[in-house]
Amino acid sequence: MPFTRLATATTPTSHLGLGLAAVARPGYITLGRDTDLGDNRSVDALRTRTHELLDAAYAQGVRYFDVARSYGRSEEFLADWLKTHPDIDDVVIGSKWGYTYTADWTTDAEQHEVKDHSLQTYERQRAETDQLLGARLDLYQIHSLTPDSAALADKELHARLAEAAAQGLTIGFSTSGPAQADTVRAALAVTVDGEPLFRTVQSTYNVLETSVGPALAEAHDAGLTVIVKEGMANGRLAAGQAPDAVRVIAEETGLGADAVALALVLRQPWAGVVLSGAATAGQLASNLHAAVVDLDEDQLSRLVALAEEPGAYWERRGQLPWH
Repeated sequence: MPFTRLATATTPTSHLGLGLAAVARPGYITLGRDTDLGDNRSVDALRTRTHELLDAAYAQGVRYFDVARSYGRSEEFLADWLKTHPDIDDVVIGSKWGYTYTADWTTDAEQHEVKDHSLQTYERQRAETDQLLGARLDLYQIHSLTPDSAALADKELHARLAEAAAQGLTIGFSTSGPAQADTVRAALAVTVDGEPLFRTVQSTYNVLETSVGPALAEAHDAGLTVIVKEGMANGRLAAGQAPDAVRVIAEETGLGADAVALALVLRQPWAGVVLSGAATAGQLASNLHAAVVDLDEDQLSRLVALAEEPGAYWERRGQLPWH
């Protein structure tokens, strides 16, 4: 698996990754985008910002970069950056298929992305990804599986994914929604010719949404690499939005609320890679401080007490506007 490259990394930030969901398209549901991105969200402006973030992340020890077909031009921006750094050969690149970007570079589209986990979509998007990332792609994930996703039972799709795995591509999946734990366990049961199909899982886990934790521990025990997304709860755990307990602990540690929030995730023994979704270099630097936050038992207990009921958490997330 490509993530074995991270096993020998010695920098504190080697298990933090950078996701490009928030910077490779003008609209997203993260809070505070007006401040973070300003008014100029042209393709060139966001390409430049993305490349600056990738430069900063790599310089600070980050070695996993996460994109998706539906994240605007994320694959294109990352591919451009890789081409300008041909000497960089120690990063792991992951992308996702299953959603199609439909916002046409606007922030007020009626629909920003369309979900389709069919074999036909896989074949189309795999070709699109291959055209941009080619041999640099290490990991291809089904984007946001839920218990009712057809991809969990599509044997023909499984066979095609297994073919890609036999050719060296790592196959994974991401999850979304209040039933993430059920999805993880269902995916763990998917096999092709008696062998498990999936080698990675990417799930939402943060101070406010911890329900998938036990299932991720099971996935880790089964040999999957666990990637954590939305550790900042789409901005709800940033300084201006964070619950009082997070802000108080941030003051106690002398670091940011974001670093505290991500540190809780990094402490989980099953967490292989924890994604930063930073939109600015300052946010990225602050996020990466999570690697050195030392939370004591009292601070941990105060953070654990903030977990919300999954249904309520995902209902609120679903109400966040596209900025």
